[in-house]
Amino acid sequence: MSIYQRFCEETVDENGALQHISLHYPDNFNFAYDVVDTIAAETPEKRAMVWCNAENEEHIFTFSDVKEQSDRMANVFRKAGLKKGDRVMLVLKRHYEYWFAVLALHKLGITAIPATHMLTVSDYVYRIRMAKVNAIVCTPYGDTAEKLCAAVKEAGIDSILWTVRGNIPGFRNLTEEAANAAAVPERVPTRVTDPMLLYFTSGTTGYPKGVIHDFSYPLAHIVTAKYWQQAEDNGLHFTVAETGWAKASWGKLYGQWLVGSAVMVFDFDNFDPKQLCTVINRYGVTSFCAPPTVYRYLVRKGIPDMPSLRHASTAGEILAPEVFRKFAQRTGLELCEGYGQTETTLLMANFKGTKPVEGSMGTISPLYRIDLQDKEGNPVPDGEIGEVVILPPENGKQIGVFSGYLDNGEQYRHVWRGGVYHTGDAAYRDAQGRYWFHGRFDDIIKTGGYRVGPYEVENVLMEHPAVVECSVIGVPDALRGQAIKAFIVLGNREPSVELEKEIKDFCNARLAEYKWVRLIEFVKEMPKTISGKIRKTELRAAT
Repeated sequence: MSIYQRFCEETVDENGALQHISLHYPDNFNFAYDVVDTIAAETPEKRAMVWCNAENEEHIFTFSDVKEQSDRMANVFRKAGLKKGDRVMLVLKRHYEYWFAVLALHKLGITAIPATHMLTVSDYVYRIRMAKVNAIVCTPYGDTAEKLCAAVKEAGIDSILWTVRGNIPGFRNLTEEAANAAAVPERVPTRVTDPMLLYFTSGTTGYPKGVIHDFSYPLAHIVTAKYWQQAEDNGLHFTVAETGWAKASWGKLYGQWLVGSAVMVFDFDNFDPKQLCTVINRYGVTSFCAPPTVYRYLVRKGIPDMPSLRHASTAGEILAPEVFRKFAQRTGLELCEGYGQTETTLLMANFKGTKPVEGSMGTISPLYRIDLQDKEGNPVPDGEIGEVVILPPENGKQIGVFSGYLDNGEQYRHVWRGGVYHTGDAAYRDAQGRYWFHGRFDDIIKTGGYRVGPYEVENVLMEHPAVVECSVIGVPDALRGQAIKAFIVLGNREPSVELEKEIKDFCNARLAEYKWVRLIEFVKEMPKTISGKIRKTELRAAT
């Protein structure tokens, strides 16, 4: 029996599809103690993590190893004066030390702030000041340590600085200190309502917001891992995300270990589809999750045989139908899309026991009550566009939805206006109860009296072989109110009037007339957030 079953009751149908799930846990539930350390005590040799890097280094860690290393780091942090309620930033890329460090922080009741090494000095200054960061643990590679030193100085915050694997001036060596630390700490009392994680959003429409999740958050990822990613007990799950993003919590730690699966970690800087496939085959990865960009590369470069792979999932951006179809033809696996936010866990997906539908976000997770509403808060019928909102649970605590925005109660109250959580995402529901993404609610284009979601136009544009990347917005138009304009990054073609006409004809032949692309602008690159999301606000401002 997987350890997750100690914390929930679930009902599935004859196809294995989840029909109902309820979670139960003690008031002092702590993933590090009650999951990781418990597995280590009961099955110490159970495989927890397979780690390798682009230089062919390799480490395989058991749960006993993870417990010991996280205990040692917890003692280092405690000896340095860190305590429950403090905040520590982790900038550790895909280094295995991230897992030890984040669990050590959980054990001490210290809020972990995962962040990416790709941030600028000003990005770090903003986060350090906002969160009043007490300490930072960072990668020794590249210029990350240098940027963090500058950021701490500019922020005027007296933060303890650690790095791993080596000595850098101004930083303490966490690897060395942990090796000399005791391995058995006493349990620090924590409550399930205490803050556990602080993620900063990607800031597509304004300054990044600090999203706080409490200690119940890992349990909500049981559904993520078991019923969407289909991670298996004693299997090996591989999510590509770097640890600085919330997607790492979705696919590289909580739900996977709860259901008994080991996690595959490939520590790399430059994405190489061939290397990725080599890792999958070398270690026998059984389930895989990556953004559509990765699958696009795999399809274009040629997908090799991957005999161990039994399931593949995706989320985060447009999945072109061509990619869905070609991946399925080559591997026999239909990509299962999912949907959620930094503020939540998985809200909708093409779940286990149901047939994936190309382009659909799938159906609602049984963990949530979700509806589509218009601007007045009224439910919208099937086939009409509405905002995805989360309704409060009928009884008990809502699991997996953030507990607050950092020092911004006003914004928190705003997104919970009317007694529901407003995602800001637009979608429609078909007669079978499947949901279809329609873009950010603020991005909806109103043209000629019709409402058009950028997503559906972008999806068609991506099918043209010359289009590598695209983004669609509405621009002022005297006749229609707004006209649809596409920004396009090309692959192996040069911009030309002829190509513009070719792409328009290709796209418009596949769309209803009111969705036609009227304008095209070829660009070398898109304005993006640090997480890779296209900033439509900048495209609109430049038009």
